[in-house]
Amino acid sequence: MSGKFIVIEGLEGAGKSSAIASVVTHLQAKGVRPETVREPGGTPLAESLRELVKKKWDEKVSSTTELLLMYASRVQLVDNVIKPALLKNRWVIGDRHDLSSRAYQGGGRQLGDELLEKVREITLGSFKPDLTLLLDVDEKKGLERARERGDLDRIEEEDLAFFQRTRQAYLNIAAKDPTIIVIDANQPMLDVHQAILQAIEEYLF
Repeated sequence: MSGKFIVIEGLEGAGKSSAIASVVTHLQAKGVRPETVREPGGTPLAESLRELVKKKWDEKVSSTTELLLMYASRVQLVDNVIKPALLKNRWVIGDRHDLSSRAYQGGGRQLGDELLEKVREITLGSFKPDLTLLLDVDEKKGLERARERGDLDRIEEEDLAFFQRTRQAYLNIAAKDPTIIVIDANQPMLDVHQAILQAIEEYLF
């Protein structure tokens, strides 16, 4: 079986971590031993860039700076981990990928589609996931869940309007891309996981 790249996306508090664990268990039962990665991060350099992005600085962080740090980290992970794994017919499960930047920086930061397309073309070219599962959660509910986990990072501390723009960008992009499946993450977690596993079975097996 050839390798596949599956990405779990969504706002803070959407339940990505538990969803990834469910996917990994499901694939292992089928004899697939997937590798899990997260963005930003996933390599020593990419993790250092993650710290820069998440840190609360005493100066204003330019939205463009944030975008470029995200893609610098992403390229490190894609070139050094994801592509080599796929070439070995390994499956890779990603906690966020390119869609996050298109939603958070393109929509939330309002940098727009044109700039995002240029950066994507330079850094990723035609590379994209085989399947993206977008866990769509109400912004207020997601932020409440995130706060329950503990301290929020610099991006998680943005106001509600930022996350409303981000969520809408997610949904707008998903509506135009058949490889992005929207999962209602407002429903009970068991139902969310069942919908995710059903999508994987339908689209990848």
